[in-house]
Formats: sequence, C-alpha cells, structure tokens
Amino acid sequence: MKKNKIIFVAEIGMNADGIFKNNEKLIKAASYAGADIAKFQLGWRDDKSDINFLDHKRVKKIFDWGRKYNIEIMFSIIKPYAFDIIKKFKVKRFKIASRTVIEYPELIKKVLKEKKETFISLGWWKKNYFPFKDKNAKYLFCISNYPTNHKDLKNLPKNFDKYFGYSDHVIGLEGCFLAISRGANLIEKHFTLDKTSKVIRDHALSATPDEFKILVDQGRKIKSLVNEIS
Repeated sequence: MKKNKIIFVAEIGMNADGIFKNNEKLIKAASYAGADIAKFQLGWRDDKSDINFLDHKRVKKIFDWGRKYNIEIMFSIIKPYAFDIIKKFKVKRFKIASRTVIEYPELIKKVLKEKKETFISLGWWKKNYFPFKDKNAKYLFCISNYPTNHKDLKNLPKNFDKYFGYSDHVIGLEGCFLAISRGANLIEKHFTLDKTSKVIRDHALSATPDEFKILVDQGRKIKSLVNEIS
C-alpha cells in the first residue's frame, strides 16, 4: 500500500442551492472541517437561469474565497467550454467527473497535456483497464449511485494499489473509512450546511461540517495506522 498523506476533498458542487453567496459559507466551513480541497463543478447545470451558473467572474470569486479561508479550490471539468474558463486561472490540479470520461475523452487528453495532477472518477467506466495512460492521471474508485447503498460497497477494491482514492456517495461515513482502511490516498465526500435541503439530491448523502471534521480527524488516524502496519 502507498504511504502518502491522505487528501480530503469537500465536494461542494451545487450544494449552494443556486444562491451563489452561499459558496463562501461552504468554503469557510470546509476549511474549518479540515478539508484540504473545496471542490466545485464547472460545466454542469450552469446556464444563466440554472442552479450552478458559473462564469469567469464567479469562478474568480470562488478562488478569492479559497485564499481568504486558506483552502485549495479545485473544479471538475465536465465539458470543453469549462476547460476554456479554468485555463485562465492558476490551478494546482484538476478533477474529471466519470461522465466526462465517457462523453468527452478528447477533453481529458487536453487536460492531461497541462501536466498537472488530475483526479479521474471512474463511476461510469465499466471496462477492466484504465482509460488514459498518463503519469498525472490519478484514478478514483467511484460508484455512481445517489445514494450508494452499503451493500454496493462489496465492490470496493480490497486494496488501493491501482486506485489513488475514493469518491463517495454513501449516506454516512462508513464507506470513506472502509476505503481509508484499504489504502485510499484521497477521499472525496459531498459537503453541505443543510442535509434536509430538497433542492438537489446531493444534500442527503453529504457530510455536515461537524461530520466532515470527524471524517478528517478519524480518517487521518486510520491512515496513520494503515501506514504503520503495512
């Protein structure tokens, strides 16, 4: 098993419920909870009248908030025009949603040419090999059911020697802890301030700030133990 420091990603996505200023509250809370990265989705449901409208001005504001609260900002690049927007900013790394692996493989090749670490979820990928041979491609095991049932975790890798990390859609923290115990180096968990919100389904399977802090604190202890005994 790899012995890297584990990375925790708070997937904010569309959990601002279409109220852009709520993203600052979510970024601040993610930083408090110990997340290494606050992640958003760029190129999905972002028409001007839709819940996730993000243009250059709004993306810049999100990066500004990240600096204010001392947390890295990362975006899922879902469609080609999203990459055109994000290329204008200095970013450390990228995220690729599993749907993009199927729908826009040529886009991912362009992203990888930037020679930056790129996390790629494989929830929609059903083949028994990885889609891109590139040293910067870091693959995340993912089950694209919203929510993912506990019984589906039987498909979780026995160890994460081939996968870099795990993108979670389970209600609760159990799936994340199981993945950490098996060697995951990254955990991506949806993040919310209000699990009762019905605006989008992601809230129900998200972690609150207090829950995410438990995930980070206990997850780091588990990872340390895994490294010690492996």
